Amino acid sequence: MNATIYRSAINIAATCGLYLSIAMLIPVAVDLYYGHPDWKHFLISAAVVGGFSLITAAATQAGPPPFTKKMGFLLVNLLWVVFSLVGAIPLWLSTIDLDFSQAVFESVSAITTTGSTVIVGLDNAPPGLLMWRSLLHWLGGIGIVALGLFVMPYLRVGGMSFFKMESSETNEKPFARIATYTRAFIVVYIGITLVTAITYDVLGMSRFDAINHAMSTVATGGFSTHDASFGYFNSTPLLWAGTFFMTLCSLPFSILIVLVVRGRLDALRDPQIFVFLAYLTAFSIAIAIYHRIANGVEFHEAITHSFFTMASILSTTGMASQDYTLWGPFVAALCLFATFMGGCSGSTAGGIKAYRFIIIFSSIKAGLHKLIYPNGIQTVRYGKATVDQDVQRTVFLFFCTYLLLWVLGSVTLAALGHDVLTSISAVVTALSNTGPGIGPVVGPAGNFSTFDDASLYLLSLMMLLGRLEVLTVLVILTPLFWKS
Repeated sequence: MNATIYRSAINIAATCGLYLSIAMLIPVAVDLYYGHPDWKHFLISAAVVGGFSLITAAATQAGPPPFTKKMGFLLVNLLWVVFSLVGAIPLWLSTIDLDFSQAVFESVSAITTTGSTVIVGLDNAPPGLLMWRSLLHWLGGIGIVALGLFVMPYLRVGGMSFFKMESSETNEKPFARIATYTRAFIVVYIGITLVTAITYDVLGMSRFDAINHAMSTVATGGFSTHDASFGYFNSTPLLWAGTFFMTLCSLPFSILIVLVVRGRLDALRDPQIFVFLAYLTAFSIAIAIYHRIANGVEFHEAITHSFFTMASILSTTGMASQDYTLWGPFVAALCLFATFMGGCSGSTAGGIKAYRFIIIFSSIKAGLHKLIYPNGIQTVRYGKATVDQDVQRTVFLFFCTYLLLWVLGSVTLAALGHDVLTSISAVVTALSNTGPGIGPVVGPAGNFSTFDDASLYLLSLMMLLGRLEVLTVLVILTPLFWKS
């Protein structure tokens, strides 16, 4: 790659760093409002990051080169690394005394909307810091959806770009101009956030809690302002509201945009929506029945907590109403399995995602039919659309690489001294960007504060790999990528 591509990528990253430094003024204002002295650390961070970003942007300013695939891969990776490091600076300088590895882990967890945390004592944490974590979630959610809508289609490594359509029934573009589409996305994203915050406020959260949890919910991130997460509020209406909004934000934003702006109900016929809602409902009911029989819990309580828990895991939000690992081994096993699955493509959710499972099972079905009728023509379908060989290959490449990274990461964590359950659970929750795992250490009642530096850096890498669809990161590690 030539120097022009490097210079342009650095220039764009520096410009984004400048915007992020301006965003640091929001927690400054929050700390000043609540009279907390931590505002100084955010102001210093904003000045340092803003000054460095401004100098770098000025030094690398030049005409933009043609946007190539190499430029896209390099830029996506560079932006997420820059966001993670910049987001870590005020956390590192804050009064909660995080070391650098912990600050980086917390920042990566926020920007990738994972929701795993190393902070103990959130109830008494500086309000500006809590706002910064939620803001990183929210901004990360915007970046994730933007990648799925505008960048991944070009790079052909993830998202519904493979099918060249906005829904299973409509092949035409919903908007003639990309600028119109972008504005519609921003309006819908902000609108859902406001509706969520107002709903939480009306149902009993304080205004500060409502704003933070709304940003965390819409980004399917999971950071809370309390150690007990949603369980702190002890409110059934809030749990059902959280379930609804987590589920809503697990659906493709492109379809939500078409639905809201154009009022087209046919967009909801996307097969991945049906599959996602089907396994969400099936898992929730199964857990509720088991919880009722095994633990004697009233069914209305069991169904409320089971739907909230499963919506939280499948949407990869990671909020908790109770420690569901104490409900029984069946629940723990099902929750671990659900951690892999994720939501829909084009949403802020992580995981393997529903559309890939549709293609995988359709491929298996076609392969079995081929064994019976060797001379027959078997097609792999996504709804009514035929999936070509390139798409099938990419889906299976992602799936196999995902599982391989899970195995390698789990073995590495075990070698660093963690028990088997913690190792396999921590890695899959990082890859899927879910947040809490299974077990007493990283489960919904625990956190990652006891992990050593090497483990935190490994899990930070796993979170970035999962957020950027794995292949987007791995491709830049190949020697071929760096050849001219």
